Amino acid sequence: MPDTVLVTGGTGYVAGWCITRLLDEGYTVRTTVRDRSRADGVRQAVASVSPRADSLEFAVADLTSDAGWAEAVAGCTYVLHVASPLGGKDPLVPARDGTLRVLRAAAAAGVRRVVTTSAANAASPASYTTDGVTDETLWTDPAAPGLPAYRRSKAAAERAAWDFMATYDGPMTLTTVLPGAVFGPVLTTDNLGSVQIITRLVTGAVPGTPRIGLEVVDVRDLADVHLRAMTAPEAAGQRFLATGEFLWMHDIAVTLREGLGDAGRKVPTRQLPDIAVRAAALFDRSLREILPGLGRRNRHRTEKARKVLGWSPRPARTTVLDCAHSLLEHDAVKS
Repeated sequence: MPDTVLVTGGTGYVAGWCITRLLDEGYTVRTTVRDRSRADGVRQAVASVSPRADSLEFAVADLTSDAGWAEAVAGCTYVLHVASPLGGKDPLVPARDGTLRVLRAAAAAGVRRVVTTSAANAASPASYTTDGVTDETLWTDPAAPGLPAYRRSKAAAERAAWDFMATYDGPMTLTTVLPGAVFGPVLTTDNLGSVQIITRLVTGAVPGTPRIGLEVVDVRDLADVHLRAMTAPEAAGQRFLATGEFLWMHDIAVTLREGLGDAGRKVPTRQLPDIAVRAAALFDRSLREILPGLGRRNRHRTEKARKVLGWSPRPARTTVLDCAHSLLEHDAVKS
């Protein structure tokens, strides 16, 4: 009998590719949705790239409630806890408490290993006022003043997970994966997350690019590192950075403009002065979170994932173009 794996948050971008990869590897896969009505959409999205989508199982569970988690993890050997709350005024409580719900249910069900998706900025200095290169030994303090809400929630959720394991004396192990900016092909136009950056560039919805740098990781490579972390004995009790090549937003725009042909004609390649971005942030709240990172080259080392897990991400420019082509194919952007 193949092992059963639970993937939380089946409607999510990363979860969809984890599900697909697990199915193709022969696992029995179950995923959570907050509402049973979302199951058909998830199955259709997975079916676009996997012939085994019909075998996908569903469980109804929400990070904000205990209901359904015991049933979701029943009979599972592994859990990939990929779900994370987005939006809302403060995702910290549902992210932290949801992670603990998953861990408690998994421990009670006899799960062998839980792999939790954190974020690279949970292994970054609280302030981006200086450039630097960090690794898994650095822990972002979730109590540091000025942290954006999403970053605070990821740091707090990962801390809570490791604190739980520090007092747990059973056989279950934990591994955390800390990705950078996730791009690559989409399975559906729902829950695009960071991919919306590519959408805005291709449609010309922004006048130019701020001096912001991103460590681009392909969603397919991120699914791959999750599976490697799930089964590698050496991964138990470890956190792994899963960032890719560093690209400035201007580099991403130029890649799209040059690589998409006529479909890239609207991509703005003008770099916006910092002063213009700061002025716009006075009226656009979404821009305020990027201000500390203007012009900074904050990067992370991935030698640990490469050495311990044998992980090797693809070139960032390939990922960016594959992402844009996929969005065009799904009519998510109009050329």
